Amino acid sequence: MSVINLQEKFKLFSDHWSPKKVGELNGQQILLAKLKGEFVFHKHDNEDELFMVVKGSLDIELRDKTVTLNKGEFYIVPKGVEHKPIAKKEVHIMLFEPLSIKHTGDIIADITVETYESI
Repeated sequence: MSVINLQEKFKLFSDHWSPKKVGELNGQQILLAKLKGEFVFHKHDNEDELFMVVKGSLDIELRDKTVTLNKGEFYIVPKGVEHKPIAKKEVHIMLFEPLSIKHTGDIIADITVETYESI
């Protein structure tokens, strides 16, 4: 394992909604993603999902409220909770998720990623 510089890793890709794997530990994966626009409402029946904003601002729409995250803040979406990330402008995030998680949870969409690229 070597030191991971987040800014250098973010420079390696430009696509949105396609997380890149930068590490694994204890059955968890650490992903980086650039987001812009709206995702799809989805849920993960068996896994919690941590969203941490590295750059920008992210809204996470839930069925009963919207959570806004700014740089340096994170939010854990509990398993089974429907959510839809929304990025009005490009945002850079770090995700902590179990290795078993599916990108769009219980939904298959055009933006679904089956296997995360490691960078």
